[in-house]
Amino acid sequence: MSNTITSQNKAAVIGTGVIGNGWITRLLAYGYEVTAFDPAEGAEARTKEQIDLAWKSMEQAGLDSRADKNKLTFADSIEKAVEGAVLVQENVPERTDLKQKVLEEIDRCAPEKAMIGSSTSGIIPSVLQENLARPERFFVSHPFNPVYLLPLVELVGGEKTDREVLKKAEKFFRSIGMKPLIIEKEVEGHVADRLMEALWREALHLVNDGVATTREIDDAITYGAGLRWAQLGPFMTFHLAGGDAGMRHMLDQFGPALKLPWTKLEAPDLTEDLKEKVITGCENQAGSLSVAEIASKRNEFLVKLKDLVEEYRV
Repeated sequence: MSNTITSQNKAAVIGTGVIGNGWITRLLAYGYEVTAFDPAEGAEARTKEQIDLAWKSMEQAGLDSRADKNKLTFADSIEKAVEGAVLVQENVPERTDLKQKVLEEIDRCAPEKAMIGSSTSGIIPSVLQENLARPERFFVSHPFNPVYLLPLVELVGGEKTDREVLKKAEKFFRSIGMKPLIIEKEVEGHVADRLMEALWREALHLVNDGVATTREIDDAITYGAGLRWAQLGPFMTFHLAGGDAGMRHMLDQFGPALKLPWTKLEAPDLTEDLKEKVITGCENQAGSLSVAEIASKRNEFLVKLKDLVEEYRV
C-alpha cells in the first residue's frame, strides 16, 4: 500500500470514458480535487474537452463555491492517481476479468481508509471483490449518464462489504448532490438497469415486428409514461390509476391483465435487418443535429426538469 492518509477533498477516477468523465465533472463542480488515470492515448485531452462541454450545464445547475476545473490532474499510474483519495471510482470497460485486475491494483495502492467504488452497470459486487485484500471497503456505485446531472447512484455491497462503508458512501454521494439508493440484495443489473432493460427489449420487439418506428416509441414514452414517471415513478402512477381506492383497486381490476401476452420477456435476435431499422430510425430522428448538439439540448432540459421534480415530488 503506497500511502495511508486520505484527504477529504481528494478523489480519484480510474478510466475516463463517458462515465468516468461524468464523475470527474461532478466532483470538480462540487469542489473536489480529482486525479485521473487512463492509459489510452489522448485521454487527458478528451476529458478536458468533455468537461468544457458539460461545464455550462453545471453552471446552470449551480456550482459549489469551491468548484474549479483546474483542480483536475492526470497521473501516469493507478498508484499515483489514488494517493490521498477518500474515494476511488473505477470506470473501466464492462469486462469482469479487466475490472477485477484493475480493482486489485487499486486495492493494493489506495489509502487504507479510502472507499473503492465501481461504476459497473451489471456485474454483482461479490464477484468483483473476491480477489481484494480489503474487500470490506468495496462496493458498486452505479451512476446514470450524464453523471454530472442525473442524481441517482445505486450503492450495492457484496458479501464482504462493511455496512458502515456503505453508510459512509451514502453520505459522501449526498455531499456531491446525488440521490444514493442502497440496494439490499445483489442482482445482475441492479435495479434501474433491469427496469430499463425490460423496456428496451419490448421496444426492440415493437420495431422488429413493424408495430412502431423508433420515433413513435420515443414519443410514446416522452409524451406519455415518461412525463408521469419523472414525478411519481411506476408504482405511484398506478396507485393514482386506481382512483380513490388507489393500488388496491388497481390490482383488483387490472391485475389479471398481467397474465395476458402483452409483452415479450426474451429479447429479439439482433439481426442485420433489425439493427438497420434501429440505426436508420435514430439517424432520421436526429436529422442534422450532431450527438453533441442533442446532448446539449438534453442537458438544458435536465437542469430545468430536476428543479420541477424536486418541487413536485410526492
